Amino acid sequence: MARGNQRDLARAKNQKKLQDAAKASKKEGDPKKRMENDAEKMRRKQEEADARKAAAAAQGKK
Repeated sequence: MARGNQRDLARAKNQKKLQDAAKASKKEGDPKKRMENDAEKMRRKQEEADARKAAAAAQGKK
């Protein structure tokens, strides 16, 4: 047994990795509602970015 407990540690690490991946892939709720919610968040984020760019451009002109 040249590897000692390395094999057991690798198995435990892989099991934890698989469990974390399974948790991350589960999203609750209606997919259409979730898509709309995500799209709304992205729209707000883009509006904020545009406002920051406009403010930076206005300050640059002064």
